[in-house]
Amino acid sequence: MEEIRVFCPATIANISCGFDVLGLALDAVGDEMVVRKCKENTIKITKLEGQDLPKQTLQNVAGVAGLALLEKADYKGGFEIEIYKKIKAGSGIGSSAASSAGAVWAMNQLLGKPFATIDLVKFAMEGERLASGVAHADNVAPALFGGFTLVRSYSPLDIIRIDAPTALFATVIHPQIEIKTSDSRKILKTKISLEDGIKQWGNVGGLIAGLYTNDYDLIGRSLIDHIVEPIRSILIPGFDEVKANANAAGALGCGISGSGPSIFALSKGKETAEKVAISMDSVYQNIGISHDIHISKINVEGIKILA
Repeated sequence: MEEIRVFCPATIANISCGFDVLGLALDAVGDEMVVRKCKENTIKITKLEGQDLPKQTLQNVAGVAGLALLEKADYKGGFEIEIYKKIKAGSGIGSSAASSAGAVWAMNQLLGKPFATIDLVKFAMEGERLASGVAHADNVAPALFGGFTLVRSYSPLDIIRIDAPTALFATVIHPQIEIKTSDSRKILKTKISLEDGIKQWGNVGGLIAGLYTNDYDLIGRSLIDHIVEPIRSILIPGFDEVKANANAAGALGCGISGSGPSIFALSKGKETAEKVAISMDSVYQNIGISHDIHISKINVEGIKILA
């Protein structure tokens, strides 16, 4: 192949209790990218539609991630990239991760898949470093692996893919305000109490166990964040009311998607997820804040080729 068109899924990172280590891929929303080989040994962003983002290679996450791959590849040529952004920058559902992961996945396909998925995560993390100042993997990993992913270790990088229970659906509401990941990280504490740590570790273990055993009640009991959400939620208008409404409508649990401002809820079954969407929508209707809502099953494939 000389050219490929791919779907790059949006993602939910942290999933309440798993700051920087847990993520999941969505199926209903994502970017599209076209990547083609070229003779010049570089990366060029030839088209970028949908968002006002830089096309310069070193200022674009797809360009930086692509260069990281190109540096390690036994390939003398380069790549041209077209990006069709459907995920709004600063939305909290992995906009930069979709571009970073989509670029390196597509390049790897065009080269005959010389790199393992874990290598692609490392390349895509360089795009995340540009976007947020930190090379985190909790968005790019689920985009590349599909399903849920756990970053067991960053040094060395060790990622575990986890299948999603089949009836699990995500509802995401995105108020039309932008919160930059780099800014939301600045307000976080660098030290936590042992008491909070113990509660958080218990929830991470409970969530993983619930996913493996298809125990929806255990998943719900574990979607509690004692460390990051109490701080970041103050940046999101109506957060407490949205969360209360979602839980009252039958959600298993609700929290901040990534660094916000999007808020996610997980539900058992599409019907409940739709009721949760209505309950979330009512809050921002009353406040008068423009917003988008996505209802999605979990994307088990990750990035995929489009015809």
